[in-house]
Amino acid sequence: MAAESTFDVVSDFDRQELVNALDQTRRDVGTRYDLKDTKTEITLGEKDITIMTDSEMTLAAVRDILETKAIRRNLSIKIFEYGEAEEAGNMRMRQVITLQKGIADEIAKKIQKLIKASHPKVQARIQGDALRVGSKSRDDLQAVMATLREHQDEFTVPLQFNNYR
Repeated sequence: MAAESTFDVVSDFDRQELVNALDQTRRDVGTRYDLKDTKTEITLGEKDITIMTDSEMTLAAVRDILETKAIRRNLSIKIFEYGEAEEAGNMRMRQVITLQKGIADEIAKKIQKLIKASHPKVQARIQGDALRVGSKSRDDLQAVMATLREHQDEFTVPLQFNNYR
């Protein structure tokens, strides 16, 4: 009897790549003619990014630069959850971007339902902020990965697969 093969479905990002993308964004903002004198500040917290700048127009430009740099560094822009742009005093604008890490329960249940509907021989178990998928056949697991890649757009978080055994 064959042992069960498994893999984990997680939603995570490389923090160092995010730091590098933010550094490149700061450099671009400092050198671009239209953004040079806006006194834009970009700070990285433990679970969020804060952007302080002069106007909503420059805020949109900084967000666009940040997304471009993140994509170039193989980070999904789904990790950014934008908060409301608010006035921060002194005629400045502030926006907090929450970094999404982990799979929320309702998304995990949606993924589990999709797996059960398309691959009945495969078991998907929710474990904290990840999903463990197991089957006796490795081919079934490869098919589940392919199915999840096809339906990636339906989920609000980026999905990665690890611990394939």
